Amino acid sequence: MLAQVHSAAVQGIDAQFIEVEVDSGFGQTGIVVVGLPDAAVKESRDRVVTAVTNSGFRFPMGRTTINLAPADLRKEGPSFDLPIALGLLAASEQIEPAAGVLDGLLIVGELALTGAVRPVKGILSIALRAKASGKRAVLVPAENAMEAAVVGGLEVIPIRNLREAALFLEGEVSIESVRMDPRSLFEVPPDEELDMSDVKGQESVKRALEIAASGGHNALLIGPPGTGKSMLAKRLATLLPPLVIEEALETTRIHSVCGLLRPGQGLVTSRPFRAPHHTASDAGLLGGNVHPTPGEISLAHHGVLFLDELPEFKRGVLETLRQPLEEGRVTISRAAGSMTFPAQFMLVAAMNPTPDGKMPGDSKSSPREIERYLARISGPLLDRIDLHVEVPAVKFAEMSRARPGESSATIRARVIAAREIQRSRFAGRPVSCNARMGTRELRQFVNLDESTGALLRAAMTDLNLSARAYDRILKVSRTLADLAGRDAIQAEDVMEAIQYRSLDRQLWG
Repeated sequence: MLAQVHSAAVQGIDAQFIEVEVDSGFGQTGIVVVGLPDAAVKESRDRVVTAVTNSGFRFPMGRTTINLAPADLRKEGPSFDLPIALGLLAASEQIEPAAGVLDGLLIVGELALTGAVRPVKGILSIALRAKASGKRAVLVPAENAMEAAVVGGLEVIPIRNLREAALFLEGEVSIESVRMDPRSLFEVPPDEELDMSDVKGQESVKRALEIAASGGHNALLIGPPGTGKSMLAKRLATLLPPLVIEEALETTRIHSVCGLLRPGQGLVTSRPFRAPHHTASDAGLLGGNVHPTPGEISLAHHGVLFLDELPEFKRGVLETLRQPLEEGRVTISRAAGSMTFPAQFMLVAAMNPTPDGKMPGDSKSSPREIERYLARISGPLLDRIDLHVEVPAVKFAEMSRARPGESSATIRARVIAAREIQRSRFAGRPVSCNARMGTRELRQFVNLDESTGALLRAAMTDLNLSARAYDRILKVSRTLADLAGRDAIQAEDVMEAIQYRSLDRQLWG
């Protein structure tokens, strides 16, 4: 007898429909899996057979053929265990699913040898695909149910073991579907352990980070060790506005595919902060492996990517950031195929000005050593960083001051107000913030009067800035005007934006 069960496979961060066809017939007893399965799918034969017998069913006699269609799409992972087992039971006539019940269902899940159903990766992408294709319901592991329930208009049936799933298909048991309103997850404020008020002094750096958060700008913090560069960068995420539902769905899909969601977690509701070690490879940063998967820059989507000790990263790894910083996505090509992952992140990097950590005038390193150290960061990468900020040593008077500085909540209120101005400005456009403006938006929304334009031309000549740096200054100027609540950009905005491009010329010459 032939049975057909609908399932899905995750390719990149998108899901593809998979038809699980199970035919139980005559011949030598055994199970054959075809349809380009990987090792984990091939091993499902043993898991399924043991789970079936331990769940009180019998092993079907004769030859059983399992086809995973389409045959030219590689199938990976253990998520086909449950649909294969249910198809096997239906094909061997051990269960009789109610008429038409399998047609509107999409089933995924890994099986333990006991018959228990274990969680799998990528459930949110699978649920979104099921809804887009008109499926009525999804049968998912109970631990993944909250994640799937984020997708409205889809019945989510939580399954704990194989026998429960079989009885549900026969209509002998009723399982209450999981429902939730994803917006309710945003009503509970995050418990923030980090706060900008923890940082003593460094008011100029806090101002720069407020500007970066307001416009989504990249920032480079340069200063001696112990000045609080890492401490400040880790608190940048607390200044960012909350995720909206569309951003949360995109971020959750990436984290789900990588298996980073906590058990029972339905949605990523806070902006991610990723801080890879400087020994990270290009595959770890961009994503890759034999079958492309998201890397650190995609895991930082709609959040912050922090690169501490920037010159210690391999230069080739840093150069791979240039395309994602410009386009907000990364395309990875491998022999197994090409995948595109979203990567709209804020890059925040920290570094010492010289190999021994001192400023150039106080350093004992030779000019040649300093030159080699700074040459690890290319000019094109520096041009893509909007704000270059000096982090000076903190004076004792500031360290001993009892009165705390502004809290993250206070600064975040100003950031949110500036972002709301940008949201209204770019309504209907694929632009989320000032840092993402293209040439057309710059022409339309960034207009300088004659005196302000002359000031910028003089700075471009004196500092020998590139055309890309010119655009960055205009974008930062627009953000400064938004923070001040001004429609027009004034000379003081341009002067402050230029200030954040001068430090790199002092060091890199």
